[in-house]
Amino acid sequence: MFEVNRSDRAARRRRGKSDPVDAENAALAVLSGDATATPKTRTGPAGQLRALLVARRSATKSRTQAELQLRSVILELDDDQRAQLDRRRTDHLAAACAALTGADGISLALASLARRWQFLDTEVRANTAQVEAIVRQTTSRLMDQPGIGPITAAQLLATAGDNPDRLSSEAAFAALCGVSPVEHSSGKTQRHRLNLGGDRAANSALWTIANNRLMHDPRTREYAARRTALGSSRKEILRLLKRYIARQVFTEIRRALTPPKINRIKT
Repeated sequence: MFEVNRSDRAARRRRGKSDPVDAENAALAVLSGDATATPKTRTGPAGQLRALLVARRSATKSRTQAELQLRSVILELDDDQRAQLDRRRTDHLAAACAALTGADGISLALASLARRWQFLDTEVRANTAQVEAIVRQTTSRLMDQPGIGPITAAQLLATAGDNPDRLSSEAAFAALCGVSPVEHSSGKTQRHRLNLGGDRAANSALWTIANNRLMHDPRTREYAARRTALGSSRKEILRLLKRYIARQVFTEIRRALTPPKINRIKT
């Protein structure tokens, strides 16, 4: 089995797009030796985490939508009723609205939306616990590092796949996550810019870790202060931190997911 990337855009514009044309281009890429990548497998813990993250993403989106609708419907109440129900914390707001017993349409809608939010919140919390259990069972050392939580760790494991040995080096993993440096020099100015390619979900996870370390990790704050003194912008510092974190986590991921080699004794 071979993994074939998208065909060249210029060639696609000339030949057009259809299933037979795409199949022919894929076959030609394999015959010419251009398709050398090994497909990512999803039969182990990384595949399980990917499925759980898909479920979590939809539940989180629906929970946010229910919260926005809940706060929107509250605006239809008069000032006294709104003062009694409106809460800064969403869980307190949902609990107050779910206890409504009025028979009017607004009260019924608020109670329905509140119960929906509570159900989705429970689902998200249960999903987080399931994700954390699999992550700790797979590689407990990953979450011991500063700034890495169960969701960001799960996303990086899902991006690497159950066969991270298909990636030739940590630089390949950084490119897969979209954190490899891209030349952006002109004339005498030598610099790099952020990579806008790669897996954007993994890129977002690395950004979350880097931003968390910038706020809470003393070593990272000292490093950022040194780079700022040298004239680096916050974007440049985040790019450097994401690249470093990708190198750091890939070592743990590869150690956890790569099966040990069995030494055979010749007789």
